[in-house]
Amino acid sequence: MPGVWFPGPGPPLCGAPVEDVQPATTTSDAAKTARSLLSLPAAVLNGLTVPPDHLRPCWVPAGVRLWFAWKVIEMDEIQIASGRSSLPGEFTVPSDAAGIAVFAHGSGSSRLSPRNVAVARALNGRGIATLLFDLLTPAEADDRGNVFNIDLLSDRLETAARWAMTSERGPAGLSVGLFGASTGTAAALVVAARLPGIGAVVSRGGRPDLAGTVLEEVTAPTLLIVGSEDPVVVEVNREAFGSLRGEKRLEVIPGAGHLFEEPGALERVAGLAADWFLRHF
Repeated sequence: MPGVWFPGPGPPLCGAPVEDVQPATTTSDAAKTARSLLSLPAAVLNGLTVPPDHLRPCWVPAGVRLWFAWKVIEMDEIQIASGRSSLPGEFTVPSDAAGIAVFAHGSGSSRLSPRNVAVARALNGRGIATLLFDLLTPAEADDRGNVFNIDLLSDRLETAARWAMTSERGPAGLSVGLFGASTGTAAALVVAARLPGIGAVVSRGGRPDLAGTVLEEVTAPTLLIVGSEDPVVVEVNREAFGSLRGEKRLEVIPGAGHLFEEPGALERVAGLAADWFLRHF
């Protein structure tokens, strides 16, 4: 059964029968003690349909080697040092990684965003490493002003992108792209404008308008994905699209709302994002 995560022998997880999964082998003492757990929404597995928020998540220890989509994938918990802050993240590298997508979550969210996790798992299955991390500390996130502080968010994202570019935890020399959602899109575009070497940018239901005049300085290939049933965001993306000077594409997914909760909508986002990154890495 391709597309199932399983940390080893034991009871079924997320409804997946034990006989249908490949047991994983640990790669560190951290994994053996399971000192850190990362959530994977159950229905993102294989079919990538995002479950309602009330459904029980599937838990997998960090620092383990897993079978997913018939390939070995390494998952590690990391810390991104940014000024006086230390930001937790999850770095996942498939054995056939062609590049790294660094995620910038939206307002009121975190690295555990079920939709970003779903897209990340789809990218992993397509041979793209992913880095999901918290843009803000818990204390910072309590201040709504920080949620829309694009300067702060872009500084944090740039630090994470530089970490990905120089990390020794994956294959050397991988191209780095940025995946932004909501306000994270503005941060991604700011970083793409000022950091040489960004291979591509993908936005899901983003607010590129919050990047302001920086849009005209973005040369990285940029894909803007919006839902047709999110009219305000569609309009701001159309306006921002006109300001972008590099290779660009605006994709409107019919019938999808802001959260892409409709059947097949998030799968479409994941497929478009993977195609865009792989084309430009």
